[in-house]
Amino acid sequence: MPRRRFLSVNSRNPVRPVTDGDVGRRAMRREEMQMEPPLERYLWALVDESQLVLGAELVGAYAAGSIALNAFQAGRSDVDIALVSRSPLPVTVKEQLAQRLRHEALACPARCLELVVYRRDVAMSGTSEPGFELELNTGAGMDFRRTLQPEDRPVADGHFWYGLDRSILHQSGLPVLGPPASDMFADLAPADLRNLMVTSLRWWITLPAPSDRRAPGAEDAVLGACRALVRCRSGRWLSKVGAGLRLLEDGYASADLIKESTAARSGGRPPSGARARAFQQQVLEEILNSGQ
Repeated sequence: MPRRRFLSVNSRNPVRPVTDGDVGRRAMRREEMQMEPPLERYLWALVDESQLVLGAELVGAYAAGSIALNAFQAGRSDVDIALVSRSPLPVTVKEQLAQRLRHEALACPARCLELVVYRRDVAMSGTSEPGFELELNTGAGMDFRRTLQPEDRPVADGHFWYGLDRSILHQSGLPVLGPPASDMFADLAPADLRNLMVTSLRWWITLPAPSDRRAPGAEDAVLGACRALVRCRSGRWLSKVGAGLRLLEDGYASADLIKESTAARSGGRPPSGARARAFQQQVLEEILNSGQ
């Protein structure tokens, strides 16, 4: 790859669209991506911008979340990306990377970008701790937020996300740059993974929600619990909708609620907050009992 001149993040560069010229400079096979061209071009451009800042420190870039699980929904899903650095990053480099990747500098074609940078030793450790170098949330659908170390993240926002995400990456991460995700990200020990799923369900259950009326987002609470339960039962991560459908195939109770939640992901009416919380409690108790 030709060497490119570094542009200072302090320069007032306008937002540029992602073009076809950003595509084709990485090793990922096009047939592996299974995504719309705007999203594909955005991933190439994001890695290109990351390399401008990190250079040889960047040893991997992986699509996670709904992209990795082949369940991305335009207009609803986020773009979840994990970058892997060779060593710890100085604060100035973290700030530069956040500025180059924020929506105002590189427009995200989805609701938002949720990006996390891990050191390689953390990614390969199988730890349940957050362990990130940088977390960046940015997009037209959310406020800009960047966190430079786990200690800066409010406890109330939950610290369980990262171990769960790395477990999904180990299984299904889509490499844009670097070796296979299963070689870069270690899975968690079963007990640690179960503890994180229990913590996440308890976190969701304590969130305020309308109890007696349909609540937007309640469908994600239901289907997220479905995904945790399927992972606990089968050892495989599925998408939220895929997990709901798997439980329906298995004849799981609360079929009407799962069907309603699945339909809500495609524009149907969501369930009530009370029904979602009751379902989460039911799943929580089953996962707790599975560890006995």
